[in-house]
Amino acid sequence: MRHRSSTALAACALLLTGCFAPGAEPSDGRIKLAMLQPPRSGLTPFSDDAFKLSRWSTAETLVTLDAAGDARPGLATGWRRISEHAWEFTVRPGVTFHDGTALTSAAVANTLTRATTASPKPRILDGVELTAEPAGDAVVVTTAAPDPLVPQRLSSPQLAILAESAYRADGKVDPVGTGTGPFRLVAVNGTTTATLDRYDGYWGPKAAAEGIDVSFVPDGTARAAAIRSGEAHIAEAVPVSQAALLDRATITEVPMPRTNTLYLNTKTGPFRDQGLRAAAREAIDAAEIVRGVYEGRADVAQGLLGPALPWAAAGRTPLAGRAEATAPAGVAITLATFSDRAELPEVASVLQQQLQDAGFTVTQVVREYAHIEEDALAGKFDAFILSRATVLDSGDPVAYVQSDFTCAGSFNIAQLCDGEVDAAVRTAAATEAGDQRRAAILAAEAAVLRTDAAIPMLHERVIQGDATSVVDSAKDPRERTLITSSTRLR
Repeated sequence: MRHRSSTALAACALLLTGCFAPGAEPSDGRIKLAMLQPPRSGLTPFSDDAFKLSRWSTAETLVTLDAAGDARPGLATGWRRISEHAWEFTVRPGVTFHDGTALTSAAVANTLTRATTASPKPRILDGVELTAEPAGDAVVVTTAAPDPLVPQRLSSPQLAILAESAYRADGKVDPVGTGTGPFRLVAVNGTTTATLDRYDGYWGPKAAAEGIDVSFVPDGTARAAAIRSGEAHIAEAVPVSQAALLDRATITEVPMPRTNTLYLNTKTGPFRDQGLRAAAREAIDAAEIVRGVYEGRADVAQGLLGPALPWAAAGRTPLAGRAEATAPAGVAITLATFSDRAELPEVASVLQQQLQDAGFTVTQVVREYAHIEEDALAGKFDAFILSRATVLDSGDPVAYVQSDFTCAGSFNIAQLCDGEVDAAVRTAAATEAGDQRRAAILAAEAAVLRTDAAIPMLHERVIQGDATSVVDSAKDPRERTLITSSTRLR
């Protein structure tokens, strides 16, 4: 499974010539970056494309998170809770957007208001009714229900503040030249490349690098080869299969709050039957997947939340009340995943065999993510393998559980609508930060697991490739930062 022939490597070399912008050698002080997934929504910050803008340090948020997940100042210098439903955020003075206009409380309120009316709504706002109004040099953010995590919520890259010129009359959002970060986005070539230049008017420390030349390279072998050949200085998500082929000095393994999960369609098809969902759960040998596909560079899942959140393992109790398995008796299912993450098709192959050994008849579907997401969200597959970040948005898992497993969730691949799950998630969302909130989150996790709508298999560790010439690239478990003001070439 891990063997790569000389023919495959030759094909990879040919592929690289089409992936990267002309000129393999870097120009003075410019960082060449090979990214995993191309933009899926025109780089609108209201989508997952926001994380690209964040990783390029071109779009910024009112609030940032420290390593512990606590809220810290960003474009807001501070905040206070002024009532049960309202928070006041003081807008940082002296900040200029890349289009030359000033950051004001009105500009902040404009972005947040547009986020609430976007379709689809940013995932971080699932289940949240929010309004934003300028108040002098501050913005007052009010929620329909008391929300103890408003500052953390506003740290989501999907709520990055852009200049008013970014928002077009047709409802689309254009981040080119409209952010506030140390790098200005100057050009996007569809799903192929993007170019950023240093923004000398940045309010914080000036970027050490002159710019960033981004290439979107879904093929993981090609991204790894780019580090070996010098085509790229930094490569996202180097596949496990390629890690051993790289100089150890060029790879960093980072435990991630990311879970490889099998989502089962609870609304249509065979997995409406919870007994069959339980049979799928019992059929899966996650340890075999970790050993064979991930070469031990992953952790077998004990729940939805993994070792990147140590409190989850410490507070989790044995799960009771799970359904008994029903014999599959040859029932036919469609198992789907995407090819952008190189391990997932291999996971699908191992999983197909395990499910067939248990009595299922399995057909596989594998496409690039951009071509399969819509069908997955529409419930067109019986089972879907997804590598999913669990604290992507607010540094808190509630947003992920709410989005993926509640009746109104915008990313509910399992099509789950369960009263006990919704109630547990509501309780967790309303609980103040701290130990009580963590206990409520684990109760919500248990409610989801009892449905067998999602079967967590393993927790990933991301492998980042950095040329030895790169200094101070970020290794961020939350996948929010990558190239910062201090990132540079020797």
